Amino acid sequence: MTGPVDAAAAALVSLKVGLACAVLGLPFALGFGWLLARRRFPGQTALSTVLMAPLVIPPIVTGFLLLRVFGATRPVGSFLAGLGLPVPFTTTGAVLAALVVGLPLYIIAVRNAIESVDPRLEEAAMTLGLSPWSAFRRVTLPLALPGVAAGALLAFSRALGEFGATIVLAGNVEGSTRSIALAVYTLLEAPHGERQLAWLVGASVALSFAALWGFETLSLRQRRRLERL
Repeated sequence: MTGPVDAAAAALVSLKVGLACAVLGLPFALGFGWLLARRRFPGQTALSTVLMAPLVIPPIVTGFLLLRVFGATRPVGSFLAGLGLPVPFTTTGAVLAALVVGLPLYIIAVRNAIESVDPRLEEAAMTLGLSPWSAFRRVTLPLALPGVAAGALLAFSRALGEFGATIVLAGNVEGSTRSIALAVYTLLEAPHGERQLAWLVGASVALSFAALWGFETLSLRQRRRLERL
């Protein structure tokens, strides 16, 4: 769909998708980040390769693969549609596409944050009677929190720029899946709309710089906090 572009609606879609990715990706980033940082097990390299694959697979290909799984005629897609959660050409699809593409960056940031915390602190906590989960929750997670928040901002900023996987899986639906990136693409094909285009480009650059500034600030805070230990 390439109808009239509502710049404000596109900005709102981008914000909703970005925030959803930051929130929904958190348990996956924490789980896989902890697993890769603190455990050694057979198949770890294979798991890491699969998790990082969206970084190197073209986003359009990622979108196609997601469509093959979550398409309306596919078993998974049909099941979700029966539950009232259709994926193709919906906001759910836009969130899923951005989440899959951005999750590797989220996992990397969280993994690095956890690895930066001395594991001996957890071991000391466990000698005092804490379970491994309690030691992680009470010792490691608070120390790694700035890095985890930085990962959330990184996933958010990646979602803001997502295009290829989104347009294949979720389409370019005004008010539903048309993000800033898709709106810019639509306006580039329109005979008019230079003012809207300039506004959207400016908003995209401003949001991206703000997210990256937050990422750098939180990463620096993480390093300084650990240096004081």
